[in-house]
Amino acid sequence: MKIVTWNTQWCCGLDGKVSPQRIVDTARRLADFDVICLQEIAFNYPRLTNGVAADQAGELSELLPDYLLFFGAAVNEFDEAGRPSRFGNVVATRLPVKQVQHHSLPYPADHNVRSMPRMCTVVTVQDPQLGPVRVMTTHLEYYSKLQRMAQARAVRELHAEYGAQAAAPPEPSDDGSPFRTRVHTPHAVLCGDFNLEPTEPEYAHLTAPGEAQWWDSWRLLNGDAKHEPTFRLYDRTYGPDPVACDFVFVSESLKDRVRRLVVDAKTQDSDHQPVFVELT
Repeated sequence: MKIVTWNTQWCCGLDGKVSPQRIVDTARRLADFDVICLQEIAFNYPRLTNGVAADQAGELSELLPDYLLFFGAAVNEFDEAGRPSRFGNVVATRLPVKQVQHHSLPYPADHNVRSMPRMCTVVTVQDPQLGPVRVMTTHLEYYSKLQRMAQARAVRELHAEYGAQAAAPPEPSDDGSPFRTRVHTPHAVLCGDFNLEPTEPEYAHLTAPGEAQWWDSWRLLNGDAKHEPTFRLYDRTYGPDPVACDFVFVSESLKDRVRRLVVDAKTQDSDHQPVFVELT
């Protein structure tokens, strides 16, 4: 399975050009991906998208005609004219899809700290080699450390819940109703922009040994070598030094299946760098 994850900054490059087409073209050059996970996709935020009330999920769907695309809106609100505005994450895949779920993440009050709601989209796909795999993508809070830790805890709890369902599935049913038997699997991939570095406590919580441990693909391949940076390589608006904050984590059941990880350190089509991971 080949997966690309990328915080696209509403498909805006460092040159100020907003282009879903360019995002897709760059991702395709990086890998012939089976699944692509994109964060910061906008619907009707003209101040972000050069005055155009863009439907970026719709544009991406047209640019990926052989893929099923799912848009999870972390922010779902209405503008001054009563028109909907949405902002969130996309998962697109050419693999058979078994089920899709969208989970709001915790949003505890943090007085006078800039923040917005966050979510996690889960798409279970059928890979010809690995079988069913849960692909989970998220974008954790940037400014509020309180909220980010709550969200990291929730993502691990989600993994535990899904794993428990796989280990002890519900009663089988073939009645054609919403109770009908669905696919449960221990295999999972969690990717996205976590807005934290490997030295921070949220990372330690996600990767701590025990039930529902997440394994960092970079560490599986590179041991204790320093992560290749994925943010602030070219734009230092948010800090003086490049950092790694875009990760691909895998479940215990997949930790021996990670074969390759590549960070595209050249592109400036976003303020983040895309990451490619291959599992076999």
